[in-house]
Amino acid sequence: MAQARFPRLTQETMTSEQRDVAAAISAGPRGEVRGPFIALLHHSALARHLQGLGEQLRWKSKLPQRLVELAVLLTARRWTCQHEWLIHAQLARKAGLDAGIIDALREQREPRASGEEALVYAFCRDAHATGRVSDEAFNAVRERFGLDGALELLVLSGYYTMMAMVLNTAGLPLPGDVARPLK
Repeated sequence: MAQARFPRLTQETMTSEQRDVAAAISAGPRGEVRGPFIALLHHSALARHLQGLGEQLRWKSKLPQRLVELAVLLTARRWTCQHEWLIHAQLARKAGLDAGIIDALREQREPRASGEEALVYAFCRDAHATGRVSDEAFNAVRERFGLDGALELLVLSGYYTMMAMVLNTAGLPLPGDVARPLK
């Protein structure tokens, strides 16, 4: 795409509702309107609801942060979402996700994962491959993280799928105009 389909709104071009939503986003853990919210702000009601859900999933999850980031990376790779991958690969490294797992996902290879990472990988792989998690993968996650943890992981996969579609369609340039990290 030659240019963004959803241009960044300025304070002058926003409606009062868009300004309120942008202020709420900026006051939260994101600190600014960025990524998919540049596009989503064009529909302020959607942006308001989605930012709340994203905040819950990303910053208030019961799952360890490295597993949240693993789920996001699996989703980014599934949809070849350059933005999601670029940002969340850095966050995954900071959260302590093994670099070998990150590299394997980027290269579309099965990672050498064990323990909790293997549970999350199997669960998310199923969800993205078929839209349904197998009994084996579901039960393993439920036993380790509870029903609420299993639901959180499923919703993470769906939320970041939606965000990947927004980002992939929006045509926003990558931050810093860096090279695309996924082939």
